[in-house]
Parts: sequence; C-alpha cells; structure tokens
Amino acid sequence: MNDAPVPDWLNVSRETLAALQAFAEEVRRWNSAINLVSKNSLPDIWQRHLLDSAQLYPLGGNELWLDMGSGGGFPGVVMGIMGAQNMVMIESDQRKSTFLREVSRKLGLQNQIITARLEDVPAMRAQTITARALAPLSDLIGLAQRHIAPQGRAIFPKGRGFQAEIDQAQQDWVFNCQIIASKTDSEAAILVVSAIEKR
Repeated sequence: MNDAPVPDWLNVSRETLAALQAFAEEVRRWNSAINLVSKNSLPDIWQRHLLDSAQLYPLGGNELWLDMGSGGGFPGVVMGIMGAQNMVMIESDQRKSTFLREVSRKLGLQNQIITARLEDVPAMRAQTITARALAPLSDLIGLAQRHIAPQGRAIFPKGRGFQAEIDQAQQDWVFNCQIIASKTDSEAAILVVSAIEKR
C-alpha cells in the first residue's frame, strides 16, 4: 500500500497522502467485520477506491458538501482528507456509520455523520452532492433534488454504461449534465449534474 503509485494529477501534500494511506489501512482492518468494500477490490483499494474518489475533489465547492449513502467512506472520507471543510455524510447502516465516525475521529476530520435514510433527512441545500456506487442515475437525481442548493452540483462517478443511465434519467428529469472522463478507468465517466427539474 505504501508503495502505491501516486499519479501526477494527485497533487497533495505528504500529510494528505499519509492520511489517505491510513484511511485505506482502516478500511482493510474493518472490512472483515463490516463489508465496506468488496473483498475482491481490497488488494487494489488504492486505484479502485481511493484514487477513484480523490479525482472528484476538484469538481466540488467550498460550501456544504453532502455525501449520500457514504458506506465505507468513498468518497466522503476521502473528500474530507483532501480538504472539504463542511462535509456531511448520510448512511443508513448503523455499523457503517460507526466506522465513519471512528475513522473521522482517528484522522482528525470534522465530518458530520447522519445515520438515517436519505428520504428521511430534512432538505440540506448542499452546494455539492456526491454518491458513489449507490443507485442508477435517475434514482440518484431524485435523491439529490431535495438536498441540492439552487446553484449546486451533484457529482456522480459512473461506469461504462453511463450514457444509457443518462438516457434513462432524461425520461424522468430535466437536468444539465457535464461528462468528464475518469482518470482511473478509461471506460468510466464522472457526471456533473445541475439545474435539476422533474419532467
């Protein structure tokens, strides 16, 4: 893990890099008790989860950042390590929420963790919303709509079927969508969604 290659685009301090590595070790340590990430992806946690999350950070803002369905902390904890100051993570699973609180404490992050279903949380008016491997795009847009600020953006990394998900979501929603090539997977993309309205 400590020998994991650091790509040129990951322009972070030595301290931030050490915190990312420490977070990865915590995920490894907890993963046997709580299924934070798939066991098959653990050997490649740096590329598959950490770098895949880290590339989202420059696309967000400095105001309230909401991570929906945070799970094992990808991308929420990574965003906190990278410098997001006002990070709120919503996770319905009590055990995963416990992990998120504990790892945030260990890493000295001021993350707020809410244990609840997204549908039950009052509207957050977040400037930036993220969700990773949570649901199809149409469902994500529906969840994001009630929590996003009027000028906010939602950042959703998606795999090779991203265009089909966009086409499907456009049947139910009107939205702007910027497609950004993933830095970690040549077939994947990051979708930056804004101006969401129900069709």
